[in-house]
Amino acid sequence: MDLETRAIHVGQEPDPTTGAVIVPIYQTSTFRQPRVGEHLGYEYARTGNPTRTALQEVLASLEGAEQAVCFASGLAAEDAIFRLLSPGDHVVMANDVYGGTWRQISKVHQRFGIEVTAVDLADLDATAAAMRPETRYLWAETPSNPLLKILDLAGLAQIAHDNDAKLVADNTFATPYLQRPLELGADMVVHSTTKYLGGHSDVVGGAVCTDEGTAEELAFLQNAVGAVPGPFDAWLTLRGIKTLGVRMDRHCANAQVIAEALTEHPKVGLVAYPGLPDHPGHALAAQQMSGFGGMVSFRAAGGIDAAKTVAETTRLFFLAESLGGVESLIEHPGIMTHASVAGTELEVPDDLLRLSVGIESADDLLEDLLQALDR
Repeated sequence: MDLETRAIHVGQEPDPTTGAVIVPIYQTSTFRQPRVGEHLGYEYARTGNPTRTALQEVLASLEGAEQAVCFASGLAAEDAIFRLLSPGDHVVMANDVYGGTWRQISKVHQRFGIEVTAVDLADLDATAAAMRPETRYLWAETPSNPLLKILDLAGLAQIAHDNDAKLVADNTFATPYLQRPLELGADMVVHSTTKYLGGHSDVVGGAVCTDEGTAEELAFLQNAVGAVPGPFDAWLTLRGIKTLGVRMDRHCANAQVIAEALTEHPKVGLVAYPGLPDHPGHALAAQQMSGFGGMVSFRAAGGIDAAKTVAETTRLFFLAESLGGVESLIEHPGIMTHASVAGTELEVPDDLLRLSVGIESADDLLEDLLQALDR
């Protein structure tokens, strides 16, 4: 079945008792067991829940993974991946990642002996040079957050595997509708399901899609640590996934219109969108993605004050963190989502604005941006 069909049907058969076509919300903390030591597949809701199972099955199908393991947030999913490491292990990480990812590994996991090196993963020679005998993960985001850098997943997978390491790919921005890293050699795909997969800014969640053996290790941590999504969160994400294809088509189309218009505006400097022919990663994105996504970043020509003015005077683009919802959002990464990397090698320009282009009318969104830029 095509992805759009699997998004609606995999793991989501009609309820055998009632015929309900939508997976029920199994809002229970525990399950009655017929005999001591025997259960009907579920015993306690932290360990497993049928609504969560349905979500994990469809996510694995969409990413082409053997299994998926869901968590309470994207950072909880990343935490579980890092917990598979041991003191002395090393991670080579893209130098343009979500600020929360860098904060977690540098402020939390480094305290327990995990080492990390930030590298421009677009430079494959520099990436290969950064690998060590103790390197266990090569950690990539593509498109990256917030500079929308495109990374060669197949090339990075080769480097990782040549060094007995695993490639972890954050596919949050692209989603499996536009890009499937496992097909390009990645070993684990991580998502903030809060974003495009949920798609409606009403749920927080995360997931890891990978092979069966790794998934078993992650499932142990899922239960032992307990950072699990509730059944209603899982249900909301399932609901969002059903419309992933049609939403992503509109996100991509609107973002292309916005990016092209911004390149012509005198008060806009650099525009970062992989769908633009002059983007450094345009050809690579066209090769490994089926669309260019709904995220656009640009620099305000007037500096940080101009950037703040634009962010504070849009009307349809809400000034807010997060991304991937049906509504459009604008934010200042340096002060908002990436404040935790200020003063580090991952610091982003202070005149940079990031747009999560929603599915509203492209004409209305463009008019909103233009009136803010004119201020």
